[in-house]
Amino acid sequence: MSPLDQLFSNYLPVFLGTGIGAILVISALVGSRLLAPYSEERNKGTTYECGMLPIRRASTNVGMRFYLYAILFIVFDVEAVFIFPWALSYLAVGPQAYWEMVVFVGILAVGLAYAWKKGALRWQ
Repeated sequence: MSPLDQLFSNYLPVFLGTGIGAILVISALVGSRLLAPYSEERNKGTTYECGMLPIRRASTNVGMRFYLYAILFIVFDVEAVFIFPWALSYLAVGPQAYWEMVVFVGILAVGLAYAWKKGALRWQ
């Protein structure tokens, strides 16, 4: 078997899974549109459909602090994803892995210092 044929045979399950996934998503969307009850009443577009009139618009601006919370969550989530496997294989990897993790945690500390400076960690 040539290397090119071997490369494409490795991608066959990926293409097959992608195709089946796309077919399932499209069929679910079409099925829900055809089978689900649909109403075009004015009250259907209100915020909660609870019978009470809404006080203000449902689409309001989201504060910048929520974006900072999201960034902090992503930073520390990524940190956890990398630190646990590193801790499990620390003795087998050696001292270079220690210094690489020190640099990684230092970069995360810079992100934390930025969030702290912006006031994202202050409870209001």
